[in-house]
Amino acid sequence: MALTFDNWDDVVAFACALPDVEMLSFYGTPCPKLNGKALASPGREPGSFAAMCQPDEKEMLLETDPDTFWQTPHYEGWHALLVRYGSDDPERVADVLRRAWWDRAKKAQRQAFGDRP
Repeated sequence: MALTFDNWDDVVAFACALPDVEMLSFYGTPCPKLNGKALASPGREPGSFAAMCQPDEKEMLLETDPDTFWQTPHYEGWHALLVRYGSDDPERVADVLRRAWWDRAKKAQRQAFGDRP
């Protein structure tokens, strides 16, 4: 089956397949978390979800693929960006989620997973 991120259920299924991820409350909404820290959330904008990311990567993603990655004033200055469902490059979206996982992982989890995607 091809990798897709067409809706929140696809995002949750992918994120929860990463090691040790569990669904826990994040601002009152169940979201995939690792070690108590969110990887993604449904976001506030229709047709998109919020993915956690490093600030330098956020800027690069916003510049290189604005059809997929975007933000509203609500997300400016926050370590997250909006991701439109149905991206033409689902592997790139998957890497953003894998990096969010790796950035929240403990040392032993990182060693078992391997290098940062």
